[in-house]
Amino acid sequence: MSSDAVVLDVVVPAFNEADRLPDTLLLLRAALAGLDVPCRVTVVDNASTDATAKVVSSALPGTVPVRLLWCGERGKGFAVRTGVLASDARYVGFCDADLATAPDNLGQVLGLLTKGVDVVVGSRAHPESVVQERHSLLRRWGAVAFRGAVRQVVRSVGETQCGFKFFRGDVARRAFAPLRCGGFAFDVEVLGRVERAGARLQEIPVNWVDVPGSRFSPVRHGWQSFVDVAKIRWRLRHANAVSTTPVPVVAIPVAPDVTTGAATVGLRP
Repeated sequence: MSSDAVVLDVVVPAFNEADRLPDTLLLLRAALAGLDVPCRVTVVDNASTDATAKVVSSALPGTVPVRLLWCGERGKGFAVRTGVLASDARYVGFCDADLATAPDNLGQVLGLLTKGVDVVVGSRAHPESVVQERHSLLRRWGAVAFRGAVRQVVRSVGETQCGFKFFRGDVARRAFAPLRCGGFAFDVEVLGRVERAGARLQEIPVNWVDVPGSRFSPVRHGWQSFVDVAKIRWRLRHANAVSTTPVPVVAIPVAPDVTTGAATVGLRP
C-alpha cells in the first residue's frame, strides 16, 4: 500500500442533485479533511438529466479529491454498487446527496473500522440519535411495518434504511458484487449478506434531519420495498455464504501532505 493510497472512500449516489451537491461536497470534504488520512469522495451520477455531472466535474481541487462515475442503471442501490466496486480504498461507505445524516461522526466511523469492526451502520433507531423528522403518519406507520419485515432478514441492527453505512473494503465489494435489488431496500440485501457471512456489525447514533425533496414516496415506492424485502429473504436463504475472515491489524503511516507527518492509523490488510 503506497503512502498516498485512499484509506476512506465515500460514495454519494446522485440523481438530479445539481442544486444540493455544491453544499454537500463542501461539508463532506471538510469533514473528511479533518480525519487526517487520505480520503476521497466518489459521486455516482445515476443517469441524471440535470447538471449533476457538471457540478461534480467543476469541484475545486483540494486535500480531499472528488471523482465522478456514471451509472446508467437507475436505482440508488445500483449507483452505490457502481461506486463501491470501483473503489480500491481500505474502507468504503456511502451517504446521501442531501446529507440528511451529518458527517460529524466520520471520525468515530474510521476509529471503529480500524479497530476491527467490519460494518458501521448509522441508525436513527439508536437511543442516542438526534432525529428531526416531518414524516406523515402514513410514512411513520409504514416504517414500523417495514422494520418488522426487515427483522426477518437482518437481525443485528435496529434500522437498515439510514443512508450512512461504512465497510471494510473487501467486505463491501463481496457484498455489493451480487446485489440484485437496486431500489430503496438495497441496504437490506447488503446487510443481510454481510450478517450472514459473519461480519462484525456495529450501529452508531446519527444526527439526522428530514431534508425536503426526498426521492422516496410511500405511495409509489412503499409497496415495492416490501416486495423487495420478500425477494431478498428468499434469495439469501438460497445463497452460499461467503466468510469475512478476520485479518490482523497493522500500522500504516498515512500520507504526510494530509496529516503533516504526525499520524499513524491502525489498518488491516
